[in-house]
Amino acid sequence: MDKMMDSHWILRIVALALACLLFFTVHNELASSSKTTNNQQTEVIRDVPVDVFYDDKNLIVTGIPKTVDVTLTGPMALVLNAKSIRDFTIFVDLSNLILGEHNVRLKYENISDKIQVTLDPAVVTVNIEEKVTQEFRVDPEMNRRLIEDGYILKGMTATPTTVYVTGAKSAIENISYVKATVTGEKGLKEPFSQEATVKVLDRDLNKLDVTIEPESVKVLTDIVEYSKELPVVLNEVGKAVDGVTINQLSLKATKIKVYGKPSIIDNLKEIVVDVDLSKLTEAKTYEYDVPLPEGATKMSEKKVKIEVDLTKKEQETSTVPNPSEEEPVPTEDIDS
Repeated sequence: MDKMMDSHWILRIVALALACLLFFTVHNELASSSKTTNNQQTEVIRDVPVDVFYDDKNLIVTGIPKTVDVTLTGPMALVLNAKSIRDFTIFVDLSNLILGEHNVRLKYENISDKIQVTLDPAVVTVNIEEKVTQEFRVDPEMNRRLIEDGYILKGMTATPTTVYVTGAKSAIENISYVKATVTGEKGLKEPFSQEATVKVLDRDLNKLDVTIEPESVKVLTDIVEYSKELPVVLNEVGKAVDGVTINQLSLKATKIKVYGKPSIIDNLKEIVVDVDLSKLTEAKTYEYDVPLPEGATKMSEKKVKIEVDLTKKEQETSTVPNPSEEEPVPTEDIDS
């Protein structure tokens, strides 16, 4: 045995036999793997669009997913070709169904019969309804906390004032709000206009699946400084000069608009103008400055006119007879 092991030829033959055995073992495994790969291949194609066939002029369909996932299983060449070309179609035909709710199965076409096709979802629940178009008034809105303190939102107008909403009859019947919301940075204190998207909502503020025409409107927002009209009250001070009687003081304007923060302006009740009676000497119209209330920013009028009605007492004067104007003393005749 030792002599045989020492023979180089014996060792070469054994090595060759082991090499051949290893070769055929690996070859068979690769062939088996290749055979499996060539026979079966699975690929998932996601977000494949779904085509829907129905009378879209008169009907509205809900419940159909926009896309589905498609799983293809079959010969590798066919599966990879279908995945790369993607010339197949996923569709559902509703043209023969009546109004109401239906469970329908999605279908496919232009895929080889040798490929197993699995759709996710495969069956969907659809609702077929009458299509309705109705006109609605647009209500513009904004977050009032964006307005600067001391200013208020006087009004908002949308152009156009109405939009046409098209959708399923049930959706149209559930419309509670048609709004156009404008936005901006905090501290707004001037009027502005803005394009705003129209939103259609139900009573719970859920967005409804409808079509809006036009989709946006121009909103004009009128922001003004807060103001309040206050009555003007005259406060008589001092005394009239001797010989003058003040009959009546009449204001030309009895109210003035005062501007400022609501927390300050709302607490004001009136504007007091002091009138010094001692300076009223003529029956005429006088002009007085109006004091700006503390905390207010401005007023609609800085002055008021007061019409004064008074009477002056005439001064008494003493009369002294003029000697030249005295009557002559009658003379008596004297007998000579």
